Amino acid sequence: MTDTQIHSTVDFEAPGKQIGHLAVPYSYDLAGWANLQIPICVIANGEGPTVLLLAGNHGDEYPGQIAILKLLRELEPSDVRGRLIMIPILNPPASRAGTRLSPLDGQNFNRSFPGRAEGSVSDQLAYYLTTTLFPMSEYVIDLHTGGRSTDFYPCAHMHLVEDREQRRRMVAGTLAYNTDFAFLYTDIAGTGLLPVEAERQGKIVITTEMGGAESITASLNRLSQDGLRNVLVHTGVLEGDFKTRADLGLPPTRWVQSLDREDYRFAPESGIYESLVDLGQDVPAGETVGQIHSLERPDRAPVPIVAPTAGVLLGDRGPSVCSQGDCVAVIAHDVDPSALE
Repeated sequence: MTDTQIHSTVDFEAPGKQIGHLAVPYSYDLAGWANLQIPICVIANGEGPTVLLLAGNHGDEYPGQIAILKLLRELEPSDVRGRLIMIPILNPPASRAGTRLSPLDGQNFNRSFPGRAEGSVSDQLAYYLTTTLFPMSEYVIDLHTGGRSTDFYPCAHMHLVEDREQRRRMVAGTLAYNTDFAFLYTDIAGTGLLPVEAERQGKIVITTEMGGAESITASLNRLSQDGLRNVLVHTGVLEGDFKTRADLGLPPTRWVQSLDREDYRFAPESGIYESLVDLGQDVPAGETVGQIHSLERPDRAPVPIVAPTAGVLLGDRGPSVCSQGDCVAVIAHDVDPSALE
């Protein structure tokens, strides 16, 4: 047993299907004894892997939340081989508010790991995942989008972990999402990420950046949901027919990476951002991918945002208004898939 303060209403060792919640203690002005109730579903049936499926790490990232909520309602024990643990909304207050940070403690949950047993709601939940749920899981699937801040070309993505066998299995899981791009990324905005802690524990981590903003198209929802089911079939936890991109009549996934800080373009000043290049479009070195118009000086020429090297525009600014220091573009570069072995 860990020293967590979180109470679970589901029994992780019981067979069958259970829907309940994780109760995270906290207080506010009108309730000295309160619990944040985080929905959780466990489906266990016979031998097989344990897969931990997560969304809503950031509240304003909705396609993964929708995909898991649908799975939670649709799946029965007969569909599962092993154990599937689903948390569709890790941060319910942020999901309701449409925010990246938790309204309860102001924290970015994805910068809270490994967490603390005694701490804020985000600290406690991160600690529970670190000490209770990660150790019992073989796979950790953490579904993201760019949220309100960034629009990504929909892709599965991963870190380039050192352990070659772990990397090989993560590559296979990433490809199972059947996205046009598979993206290798690095952390430029701090430490404490959920995927990093799971990777440190040797888990097979599969993550996504399924677009961005709060408006989700039907095609993006289909890609999120079909890709997720295919990944779960790939892991062996879900019954079904596994599909490759070739089976779907699609070309091979294009592996790209943004591992240099210069690949992430930051606004040198505040203003209104104008995108000049469509997501997924190849750009030469020196190409202006966007520009910032001054709110105070309408007579002044806009400030260009330039691709420092040739690549593909994989991420773009979400809201038109930007502040100095905001990431406004992500330039990715092709990777030889054999280099991932």
